[in-house]
Amino acid sequence: MEAAVYAPPVAAPRAVQLRLTGLSVVIPCHNERDNVAAAVAAARSAAERFALHYEIVVVDDGSTDGTGAIAGMLERASGEVRVVTHERNRGYGAAVRSGIRSATMPWILLTDGDLQFDLSELEGFVRRAAEADLVVGRRASRADPFGRRAAAAMWNALVRILFRLPVRDVDCAFKLMRSSLVQELDLTADGAMVSTELLARALASGAAVVELDVTHLPRLAGEQSGGSTRVIARALRELVVVGRSLKVAPQ
Repeated sequence: MEAAVYAPPVAAPRAVQLRLTGLSVVIPCHNERDNVAAAVAAARSAAERFALHYEIVVVDDGSTDGTGAIAGMLERASGEVRVVTHERNRGYGAAVRSGIRSATMPWILLTDGDLQFDLSELEGFVRRAAEADLVVGRRASRADPFGRRAAAAMWNALVRILFRLPVRDVDCAFKLMRSSLVQELDLTADGAMVSTELLARALASGAAVVELDVTHLPRLAGEQSGGSTRVIARALRELVVVGRSLKVAPQ
């Protein structure tokens, strides 16, 4: 597995971990009725393999298709599943922030509810956790339409230059993060800009980051919203606001 590493100097290497002491799997969802049950099952399977203790936090971001009802049934059926509900759709970033705040375990796995990642690949992330505060995914080959891939490439190039980010796939929704770090970050973005903000603020705090290749799968159910005009417009607005707070955006 190819990897890229950014890390401050360390005194000595630490032992490789095979299982985490505790893991919160955070799954932001908006209108994922056809995917949420399978997403929770996949999260459970991975967490049982790679963590001694775990919880699954589903954030229902104002869904109108019954996602919340299905998530609620899963919560009632299992003590490891918790549902955080937004009464209205507040945006991906707001859902990510709610999930991070709600996590109670030492590590957080942030992923999406669209089943486009193979969570068994968490094994490689756990093995690198001892040397990093964030182990972030990099989609080796994106299984998205051409237009979405082209827009993502331009966005990645822009934010990597503006925020000096040493990762190639800023928005990959497969991130293993040390809770004690990310829960202290002052995240403000409500939209897709949250991924850039999280990495920029983590690096500014001195975090060690490792980037690993992950498999990206086609979406089989539900609709993508990341490429919508509304989502892009919000991300650009938040780019300026967050950039000014980090003193890197053009004035």
